[in-house]
Amino acid sequence: MRSSVRWAIVLLLIFQGISPVHSDSLSEFTQLKLEKTITGDISPKSVRASKTGFVSAHNMMYRHSITVYDAASLQLISTIPDRIRFSDFGIEGFSGTHQGAPVEGAYSPDGKYLYVTNYAMYGKGFNREGTDICKPADNYDRSFLYRIDTSRWKIDAIYRVGVVPKVVDVTPDNKYVLVTNWCSYDLTIISVETQKVVKTIKIGAYPRGITVSKDSQFAYVAQMGGSVIHKINLVTFEIEQLAIGPNPRAIVLSPDDSILYATLNSSGKIVAFDLASKKVIKSVKTGSASRSLDISSDGSALYVVNFTSDTISKVRVSDFKVLQKIKACNEPIGITYEPLNKRVWVACYGGSIKVFSDSHSQ
Repeated sequence: MRSSVRWAIVLLLIFQGISPVHSDSLSEFTQLKLEKTITGDISPKSVRASKTGFVSAHNMMYRHSITVYDAASLQLISTIPDRIRFSDFGIEGFSGTHQGAPVEGAYSPDGKYLYVTNYAMYGKGFNREGTDICKPADNYDRSFLYRIDTSRWKIDAIYRVGVVPKVVDVTPDNKYVLVTNWCSYDLTIISVETQKVVKTIKIGAYPRGITVSKDSQFAYVAQMGGSVIHKINLVTFEIEQLAIGPNPRAIVLSPDDSILYATLNSSGKIVAFDLASKKVIKSVKTGSASRSLDISSDGSALYVVNFTSDTISKVRVSDFKVLQKIKACNEPIGITYEPLNKRVWVACYGGSIKVFSDSHSQ
């Protein structure tokens, strides 16, 4: 079995300072198996794993909540309502209580905070909710990003961002929080130190996925309403456009930051984009409407949800072979790889979370 490829991966892990587990336990040599279906008062748009043993689900305006689970036991440990009072955060001009609509989440590198975007805000002063088909001239209401203290699972800070914020990510050096805004066609950059917006960068129609290089020098933003990835220098804020294919939605980087992987929603494909040559070097069709994706911590496997196929696919990175295609649930929409327990969590829009173990040898 491709012993040269296997040992090349092991040697790469050693070079990167990662403990070389037995090669048969690399993710490309294991098999996804359903371990648990989580239900309850949820309607998850996305799921996100921390590096500290938690997984959160973001339940939009349908449940107005964030649910948090222990990654080891798979038990619910907190339900966080999205209800706030702006006055509690020193923001004037709004009276009474307001609700959000949690879309996506991202943890700070140390796991102390969870940042959550809200599709829209609901309550007095908000009367122009954005939609999935929109443009900046529509003048829909701007929304807010929440910060949640993970020691108490309480919202402890909020930030005004753009219109219909979607994906949020935090730079590995914990310097910036980045948010893509679907309807204002831009990217909000928040300084963790000053707790203020320091830059708003125009992207174009429907910015969505974000990933950041390990050295925090570059951010990559997928423009789903186009065919490019925007490479943003986080020191100079200069932008380079990388042509990748139509409707890129979700993106992740390889462990060495040399390859960018993306889902192309309209074609149902995932692609590998070489950042040195600036070319697509691999592609494979995984299903219909490939949406979210994640990568195993060893970098040997990709996991993708195929929204209208109701499936998830596991793809081997070395040759882009689809190793598994599993009927998951009705409308799988979000996916995250949880590294401590080697599990893949899938958000099902219909109201459940599927948890797959990925530690069983084939």
